Amino acid sequence: MVRRKHHRVSYFASSFAVVLGLVLIWRGIWYALDALDKVLFEGGHIFSAIGGILFGFAILYLPDRDLTELRKL
Repeated sequence: MVRRKHHRVSYFASSFAVVLGLVLIWRGIWYALDALDKVLFEGGHIFSAIGGILFGFAILYLPDRDLTELRKL
């Protein structure tokens, strides 16, 4: 019983660490893109937003030439 409980805690801790890592990476990217908007577009987000959408679609489309990943949303 103690071993099973330890496994649950270990699984939760490793899952939490992965989620925390992803959130911190996303936060850093978000702030870096905001800084880029200030430098290149004087704080306007429209160009980087449109570029981000197009780049995101390309990342999802190019590996297997379809957008089935969007069905999961």
